[in-house]
Formats: sequence, C-alpha cells, structure tokens
Amino acid sequence: MHVYNFSAGPAVLPKAVLAQARDEMLDWHGSGMSVMEMSHRGKEFQEIAHQAEADLRELLAIPDNYKVLFLQGGASSQFAMVPMNLLRGKSQVDYINTGIWSEKAIEEAQRYATVNVAASARNRVPPKVEWELDAEAAYVHYVANETVGGVEFHWTPDTGKVPLVADMSSNILSKPIDVSRYGLIYAGAQKNIGPAGLTLVIVREDMIGETLPGTPTMFDYRIQAEQHSMYNTPPTYALYIAGLVFRHLKNEGGLSAAAERNRVKADLLYSYLDASDFYLCPVARDSRSRMNIPFTLHNSRLDEEFLCGADDRGLLQLKGHRLVGGMRASIYNAMPLAGVQALVAYMQEFAERRS
Repeated sequence: MHVYNFSAGPAVLPKAVLAQARDEMLDWHGSGMSVMEMSHRGKEFQEIAHQAEADLRELLAIPDNYKVLFLQGGASSQFAMVPMNLLRGKSQVDYINTGIWSEKAIEEAQRYATVNVAASARNRVPPKVEWELDAEAAYVHYVANETVGGVEFHWTPDTGKVPLVADMSSNILSKPIDVSRYGLIYAGAQKNIGPAGLTLVIVREDMIGETLPGTPTMFDYRIQAEQHSMYNTPPTYALYIAGLVFRHLKNEGGLSAAAERNRVKADLLYSYLDASDFYLCPVARDSRSRMNIPFTLHNSRLDEEFLCGADDRGLLQLKGHRLVGGMRASIYNAMPLAGVQALVAYMQEFAERRS
C-alpha cells in the first residue's frame, strides 16, 4: 500500500532527497563523518552551506544586494525579529490580516510598535482597494499563504516606497517570485524546504543594521549576516537537507516547473470539491491555496469515519487544524500527483457510499 502524507508540517520530503540522505548518513562524500557530526566551521560543512545558499539564490534569482540567512526559532521567532530589526526609528507598521498566522504576527508586533491592521478578511485575500495603508509605516507585512485557512495571495502587493515583508512559510519554492519586490521574506523550513528547526530569511542589505535597543545579539540580522548565519551553531543537519531539496528542485526544472505541477494537483482536488454536494471548500475561489486545501463534509458527524477510512488507505494527516476542524490536504512540492489522485478517488468512493 502506498502511503501519502498530507501533513501541514513537518511535511512530506522528496523521496530522492531522503534516499540520498540515507546513503550519506554514515559517511558524507568520503569524509568518514555524518553531517550530524561535523563542525559547522569545518571545511566539509562550509562546503555544504555555501552550495545550499548558491542553489537557493539560483532558484529564486535572489539579487546580490540581498542577504540569505539560515536561522533557528521557526517563523514565529520572525514575528518579533522583524519589528526589532525593521522599525529603524519609526513606530508604526501595517499588517494585513488573512487568518491565524497573520493574527499571531500582529500580536507579537504589538509588543514593539503601533500596528495598523490595514485590511482584514477570512477565507479570502482582501483586494487592494480595501487596504488602508500608512505611507509613513516602517513596513507592510502579510502572510503569503495561510496554512490553516488555505488562503493564498496570487499577486504581489505594491506598497510603493514602504518595504514589503512576507511570511512565505508554506508556499515558498512552490512558484517563481520576484524577490526584488520585497524588503524581507521569511519562511519556516518544514513545508517546502526541509526539516523543522531551520528558518530562512532573505533580507535587503539596506534594511539591516539599526535594531531596537535591547535586541538580543542572536536576533540582529546584521550580526547574523556578518557571521554568515554562524554566530552560533546553526541547525546543521536541517540545512544539509535543505540543500539537497534545493538541488532536487533545480534538477526537476526549477520553480516554473514546480508551479505547473502544483497547479495540476490543486486543480484536480478543487475541481472535485466544486463538483460535489458532499464536500465544501470554504475559501473564495480567487484566494485558494495551492499548498493547503481545507474542506468539510456536508455532515460533520461523518468526520471521524472519513479520517479512519483515509488512514486505512494510507492517506495520512488529513485532519484539519484544531482551531477550525474539518479536513485539510497539504499538497506541497513533494506530494506526487498520484497522492492527490488517490485522495480524490477515496473521497468519491466515500461520498457515494455515505450520501
């Protein structure tokens, strides 16, 4: 029986990456060491880190005036690090609220700045005409893909001279993006990059170097950049796996090819949901995520039966987030089309049997 992991994170990884990591577990490239045993300052790991950054820069076409940081603490740590580093003498920031992770970012930012919620919506991305931005804000922050609610921006906001900041934890590397449109991008790794424990930050050089008084040294982007993300011991094994994922994506045709594969998978599942009276997708059609697809059963009393049946068929981790319930299929880059096909086939069979 094939097993397909629809977990929202930590999430499925490419089998080719897992196989290579297995083969290199005891001895990385003849070094006699596992990557987990290496000094982060030794030449072997320095080679791994350098290559990972180079491959990521190529994948995302990151301009030379942007720093790439491999940090710890998850995206949640960035909820604080962003205002600590980017206020730069200002006191107000703009945030767009599209769901649970937006709210968490807003709550944390309120510790350090006056937060203007410039637009707010659930189950959809608020159109730009609804935004009430402050031209004097230090930055504008939004969550590019709400992992819980399944709401995704399919466009890049134009914020003029005010720097744009994005949490891309659950859709980074799923499609090409224009990094030059952003002041800062951050992402937890455990969706499309690698294992939990690694956090990616891409920040424009002119944005760093002026932190709030009392900012911990570890939270200073400038110091992390100057130390090449090695002010302290980085999450070495997670960074190694991330590097394998970057190389795998390059070998598979880059981000344009990934975007097309993701479109096909998402279209298949959404098309079935829209044609069914048994299931419901709560997200507005123009705001639907290609990474996290929430849905409910018309009769919620059948939820547990549906989930048990899915587990029996190797369709795992479909239960929705504890705060919203229902179901959620996370179909990141590494989820094969066959997994989505298997899910749709099961959903159709279950609906026919229990209607």
